Amino acid sequence: MTATFLTSPSGSAVDPSRPHIILVGLPGAGKSSVGKGVAEKLNRRFLDFDHEIERRESMTVSQIFAEKGEPYFRKAELALTTELRDVRGMVLAPGGGWVVNPENVALLRPPSRIIYLKTRPDSALKRLGPERMTRPLLMRPDPLRELKQLLEQRRASYEAADFVVDTELLNLERVIKKVAELASSVV
Repeated sequence: MTATFLTSPSGSAVDPSRPHIILVGLPGAGKSSVGKGVAEKLNRRFLDFDHEIERRESMTVSQIFAEKGEPYFRKAELALTTELRDVRGMVLAPGGGWVVNPENVALLRPPSRIIYLKTRPDSALKRLGPERMTRPLLMRPDPLRELKQLLEQRRASYEAADFVVDTELLNLERVIKKVAELASSVV
C-alpha cells in the first residue's frame, strides 16, 4: 500500500497540533456523510477508510471480503491506521468494525478523540437503503437482524467513545453541527 491518502480537497488543512476526530458507529450511522460535513465546516481533511482501502486495493470492500476475506480487510484497516498515527488533524470515518480492534484504537488514541454516532439498527438500515447491498456483513437474508447482532457485539466499544451523539432525533445538518462543536472543543 502507498502512504498517500485520498482525502477531501487540497484546500482543507491537516493541522498537526490538533488530534484526529474519529467517527464510529454502525453501518448507516452517517459516518461518511457527517465526516465530510464536519471536515468542510472545520476546514480539515476527511478520510473514509473504506474508500481509501478500495482505492489502494483496486477492489470494492465487497470484492475484498469475497476474494480475500474479512481478516485481509481488517489487516488493511490496521495498516491504514498505523499510517495515520504520524498524521494529525483529520476527520476519519473508519468502517463500523474498526473500533472493536483495540490495536486500532491504541494507535490513535490519545490524542485522537472518538465520537460515537449512535443510531438504532432499523434507522441505520433505512439510511443505507439499496446501498446495504454493497455491505458484505449485511448481504444476508435478514439485514436488520445482522445490524442488531453487530450492535450487540460492538456496543461496549462504541460506548467507550469520548463523546456520543444520538442521531435519532437530529437531521444531518444538526448532527454535523453537534460533532463540529465537540471537535472544536478538543485541544
